[in-house]
Amino acid sequence: MSRPALICWLLVLLASARAQVLVPGEELTYSVSYLGIQLGTIRIVNEGRHEALGKPAFKCTAYIDSREGIPFLALHVVYESWMEPTALASLQFVAQNKLDGEYTKYTFDYDQRRITTATWKDRQKTDERVFEIKRKYTDGLTILYAARQLLYSKRTAWIPTIVREDTAWTKINFTGKVVPTTIDAVSYPVRTVYFDGEANWTGVYGVTGSFEGWFSDDDARIPIKAKMKLYLGSADIELISWKRPGWSPPKATDQ
Repeated sequence: MSRPALICWLLVLLASARAQVLVPGEELTYSVSYLGIQLGTIRIVNEGRHEALGKPAFKCTAYIDSREGIPFLALHVVYESWMEPTALASLQFVAQNKLDGEYTKYTFDYDQRRITTATWKDRQKTDERVFEIKRKYTDGLTILYAARQLLYSKRTAWIPTIVREDTAWTKINFTGKVVPTTIDAVSYPVRTVYFDGEANWTGVYGVTGSFEGWFSDDDARIPIKAKMKLYLGSADIELISWKRPGWSPPKATDQ
């Protein structure tokens, strides 16, 4: 490893040393809205320690559901991600579309330096691809935990990401800037750390392009709020409920 790369990696380790990002049983629920109209919800659950490809992992699952009655938007998807205990790289990823029966699986074989993706529909394989890689990757769910882990790094990170069977990059500017943020679920301003970035890929709801995020300014680094570009335009993603022992959103000021 080169000297600059080693220094960069040490900075990452120092920035993430106090993190308590992967906590079994953590459950976070978000509202997705556009111009004040709720489009749906995202519920993310940490299912604890597992194993993937013979290696230790944490499994996290996201349930993404559109609200009934929204024209031209029907979405019921489950993402399952097995990630390394560092929360910085994926080991296995599964996406299931409950509406059309499509099932996609990613396998991250770092020993062989490749990612294999396969898609099935109605039990018939419709696509299979192999990507030769030189570094570790995140999937569309693991990237959230990687951002939590790197929140205090105060640097710009280019994170290799695979979304919708294509490899790309996620650029995140970790500013370290502490700001108050308001959400409906809490009666006081929440103390958060702000960052922004750009997704060079297109994900669920048409997520792509520039985004902003506000994570709790504490060891939990809970995503509190985000603004992202969707098919319809800029949307708000906001924490509406949570289950995590001993945690509550930190206050921006003493009250």
